[in-house]
Amino acid sequence: MAAVTPTVRQLLRSHYRELTLSERKFANALVQDYPNAGLASITAAAERAGVSAPVVARMVQKLGFKGYPQFHQALLQELQAKVSGPTERRAVWATEAPESHMLNRFAGAVTQNLTQTFANVDTAQFDAAARLLASDAGIYIVGGRITRSLAEYAFTHFQAIREGVTHLTSSPATWPHYVLDMEEGDALLIFDMRRYEENLLRLAEIASERRVRVILVTDQWASPVAGLAEATFHCWGEIPSAWDSNIATLSLVEALIAATQEERWPEARERFEQLDSLFEMTRLFRRP
Repeated sequence: MAAVTPTVRQLLRSHYRELTLSERKFANALVQDYPNAGLASITAAAERAGVSAPVVARMVQKLGFKGYPQFHQALLQELQAKVSGPTERRAVWATEAPESHMLNRFAGAVTQNLTQTFANVDTAQFDAAARLLASDAGIYIVGGRITRSLAEYAFTHFQAIREGVTHLTSSPATWPHYVLDMEEGDALLIFDMRRYEENLLRLAEIASERRVRVILVTDQWASPVAGLAEATFHCWGEIPSAWDSNIATLSLVEALIAATQEERWPEARERFEQLDSLFEMTRLFRRP
């Protein structure tokens, strides 16, 4: 099973309290333009952040790197991972000697993904997102080529809990019709995993201009939409496959659904009861 390597963004978060004011200045500049701000030479990166090169050198060492070259290489590897397709992803796993049966390797990777995902959730941000999703503001939900199934799953549950929930179709050509109805304070829940989709970024930009509040569910490297989101949830998904796993992502979504349900349980319970009555009328489910 592959060892989990923390991203530079994670390292910044975990070591932030140890940094001096000058080092934090560079750290903040890096986060604001991640990872581009760290891809230049140490002199150029320091100059752009308004600090000295020695400050940058000390900071990267506090993150656990031997020096700036190793730090720079880590960012380049992250950048490569962001754009890798199924063939490249499989190649990473294929170079490792199998430790056990595929089922055991898969289970180990999934367990690791779940642990990493939930360990990196900011609880205050999670609670704020749940309150927004439980408020009277409208909710718009959209996913990409692969994540549209997650978006549909989220829609089905949120729509059962509360009214005012809209699932955007998979055709970007129709999205302006949905944006037309978006109002200030509404929530736009976006699912965007590597390889990130330009259409989703543009949608987030347009919605943000209308003061819509963006909630992003992405991978550990972070979609460009993160720069516009007030809440970003990173989900780990690497498995011994040409594809990424959505198990940790689905678990995070289910946690958001559960928290939203509890925030407005009286209304949710009433809707559940009405929904069951409608199911009974339509005879959708088999009777025992």
